Amino acid sequence: MVEAVEGAEDSRELAAADLDGLGLTALDSVVGISASGRTPYAIGAVEHARAAGALTVGLSCNAGSALAAAAQHGIEVVVGPELLTGSTRLKAGTAQKLVLNMISTITMIRLGKTYGNLMVDVRASNEKLRARSHRIVSLATGAPDAAVDSSLTAADGEVKTAILMLLADVDAATAAGLLKRAGGHLREALRL
Repeated sequence: MVEAVEGAEDSRELAAADLDGLGLTALDSVVGISASGRTPYAIGAVEHARAAGALTVGLSCNAGSALAAAAQHGIEVVVGPELLTGSTRLKAGTAQKLVLNMISTITMIRLGKTYGNLMVDVRASNEKLRARSHRIVSLATGAPDAAVDSSLTAADGEVKTAILMLLADVDAATAAGLLKRAGGHLREALRL
């Protein structure tokens, strides 16, 4: 992370070796990112991951890119030429960051880390997170401060558990069991 590996972006083989070094499996997802959509490393990573059965996405800023073609899912955000030719840190980088933020947000939702518009897969492990956790439990339940504090304490700072305790009127152990049965999805645990 402190020194550039010159030429690395030109090597499809290095991409495959890097993914193998991470223990890539068919249960993984790989997002190849290249502003031009023709960077060999990104294309090689996507091709290798796809051959391994992993879900693949190719994110580029040019239509009809080789990267999008190599991936199962191509995302091409065409932003046009940069103000400074040769610099993809402007429009292309910004556009790709926005797409990656959307992908990570959708992933959090699908993994059950949210409830409504609240990030609930939080564990109050420091003062800032304790305050955030209190606020989230309060917003999710409408419970008074004392009840929020009591549920968070009983739930060992686990926000989802505290919310479930208050909304389902159960103790911490029961709430934890319901969440486990629901695969960690709070909304599903409330239906059990």
